[in-house]
Amino acid sequence: MDNTIDQDYLRSRFNPEGSLLRRQQHRMTEMLLVLDGICRKHNIQYWLCSGTLLGAVRHGGYIPWDDDLDVEMLRPDYERLMKILPQELPDNLQLQTPETDKGYFYAYAKLRDRRSLLRETNSYDRIFDMQGIYIDIFPMERIPQCLRWVSCRTLGGCYKVLKRKDISDDEARRRVRRIYWFNKHIVFPVLRALAFFIPTKTIRYSFGIPYDDIRLASYLFPLQKISFEGHMMPAPADCDPYLRDKFGDYKSLPDLDTLHLHSSSLTIDD
Repeated sequence: MDNTIDQDYLRSRFNPEGSLLRRQQHRMTEMLLVLDGICRKHNIQYWLCSGTLLGAVRHGGYIPWDDDLDVEMLRPDYERLMKILPQELPDNLQLQTPETDKGYFYAYAKLRDRRSLLRETNSYDRIFDMQGIYIDIFPMERIPQCLRWVSCRTLGGCYKVLKRKDISDDEARRRVRRIYWFNKHIVFPVLRALAFFIPTKTIRYSFGIPYDDIRLASYLFPLQKISFEGHMMPAPADCDPYLRDKFGDYKSLPDLDTLHLHSSSLTIDD
């Protein structure tokens, strides 16, 4: 935790105890502990990432205004986890993938809470069946930049469909589903086969995930433990280059008056 930042002021301004955001953060922590237990049970490696990792390093937990939680893992572990989670999750949680939610088209999974209803600001989730508080679970693999670029172009068709105002949600779901099927069964397998013949040291989000972050194995492994909301959770071996690559001067606070949240509305059942 960065002790030069007035953590008490930030918490009192953005997520005081009892506030809706703080209740959401507590719910995500509960979900993370379930996920962590399952991963440890089955020897699946994962680590806190993105803003979640930044929060752990700079604030000892969530960034006070953050309303999501992200983890990453290598693709072989991700594929194992996708098979294990449906049998291991408690009744209050559910796994969201294109296989479990016919309106969902992202190339990464979400762990969803059944006891809440969350609507995102981008409104892409309007065709999803599952809309509770979530944790993003991102698969990572060695992918050259040229092939990642191609995969992002193919996924763009989904966003174009969802931005149209002249078609119904049911029609948008059908069109997005066709794009997803084509990518999963044709485009991504071809790209993954090509990647085998283009060696690279860079670890990126798997095909179809439209983020261009780069990870190097040298600062990911071996994983370490970091304090997050009072719990010791997995993190990259060297958080500094990870966070500098993604955020630049990550130790400095952003403009607190121009923050962007992921959710537009939220209700939480006790």
